[in-house]
Amino acid sequence: MAPTLASGYRWLVGSAGTVAVEPASITSGVVDDAFGSWTYHRCRPAHLAGLVDHIWLFDGSMACLRERTFPNGLLEIIVHLGEHYSVVEDRDTWVCPTTCVTGLQLGHLVVEAPPARTKVLGVRLTPAGAYALLVRPMHDLASLTVDLGDVTGVAAVELAERCAAAPTAERCLRAALQWTDARLALATRLDPAIAWMVGEIRERHGAVSIGGLRERIGWSKTRLTTRFAEQVGVSPKQYARVMRFNRALQLVHAGGASLADVAIEAGYYDQPHLNAEFKELSGFTPGEYQHAHRYPNSVSVADA
Repeated sequence: MAPTLASGYRWLVGSAGTVAVEPASITSGVVDDAFGSWTYHRCRPAHLAGLVDHIWLFDGSMACLRERTFPNGLLEIIVHLGEHYSVVEDRDTWVCPTTCVTGLQLGHLVVEAPPARTKVLGVRLTPAGAYALLVRPMHDLASLTVDLGDVTGVAAVELAERCAAAPTAERCLRAALQWTDARLALATRLDPAIAWMVGEIRERHGAVSIGGLRERIGWSKTRLTTRFAEQVGVSPKQYARVMRFNRALQLVHAGGASLADVAIEAGYYDQPHLNAEFKELSGFTPGEYQHAHRYPNSVSVADA
């Protein structure tokens, strides 16, 4: 859901130095162009690698209010510290609560920024991190955006209050990191077999035989499907499908390769197979995506 860094992006770390947030560091940028005007801060806590992808903070306003995001195999907690974003579903638009969580997505998601300036924090989680932090069956959240308070109770209020009380971006990110650290310290981890399978699927970008992986862990198909959905949110085949799509999306976004080559590199049977899968998960064909109004430094698209 985070708005992305557009062409006016300027790294501040090189000239101003890295802002230390033990045990992570912050990188910051500024945007002021046709996409809008905002500052962006991000930290990747090394000690939470494999659980937290990164924590980000946005402060500013968007000119292109609607953004289409795509499945990436991650989940995200959002904390609104100003005007709220909305989720757009077909012809319906509903305003997000102060704190919310978006489960693992199996299709594209369109969000709408408020017309006024706002401030938003996000915690982007791996399936392992989400299962540990949220302490509930992950299939309850798949392809949904729900009130974080309905999942974590008063802990959601604590997160929002700590972030809102922070006087600086650094302190805000630190508050979110400390909240995340505390919940993960006492959390339940993924079953080792599930964690191994998730890692194999992700490392191979979904281009792997699920049956072959299942044979290696020695589980029945029913047991694997049930436990994987409980701890990751979707079935192993669905997760592999998302990771394969994400690989194709990155390749199409980068450019320089024919779509036939992208299909082979991403593990599809052929280009028609790529086209069909890409269309179903993103709403675009690969060719349409190439001509869409994409945010620089991101795969997200400004949605009409």
